[in-house]
Amino acid sequence: MKVLNIHKRVINQPKEQIAKLLNSLATENDQMFADKWPRIKLKNGKKVGSKGGHGPIRYTVSEYQEGERIQFEFTRPLGFHGYHVFSIQELGAHQTELEHVINMETKGFGTLKWMIAIRWLHDALIEDSFDKVANQFSAKKTKTTWSLWVRFLRKIIPATI
Repeated sequence: MKVLNIHKRVINQPKEQIAKLLNSLATENDQMFADKWPRIKLKNGKKVGSKGGHGPIRYTVSEYQEGERIQFEFTRPLGFHGYHVFSIQELGAHQTELEHVINMETKGFGTLKWMIAIRWLHDALIEDSFDKVANQFSAKKTKTTWSLWVRFLRKIIPATI
């Protein structure tokens, strides 16, 4: 099954400010990835070829442009063939677009996992991460509401996943 999953959020901050947060991804002081989810861990940091993942999702860094984008090639779960990428783009002096894209083909049991659980959990995780970024620059805090299905999945799946 072809999967193209795109999330975008415009943050009213200069690109340099959002780049700092992107550069903190997968570090001890991660200012980007949502706190309620398993952290991204990379064996050798954000270097091309570094292996890691979060929860049951495993990948290898396939591209890294500091302050611009980081791309990961999936290695697990089985049946996931493709990548996901975080990137930022300057829209104006004080506006930056934050984007996350999954572009992959799923096969076999990977398709079932995506359709039943991973897609829903992924969407919630990314929106929580975008909330974390936005909330660092706003007095009015954003909190995306999880769907009933996501709340159910979070109750039945261990927190480490």
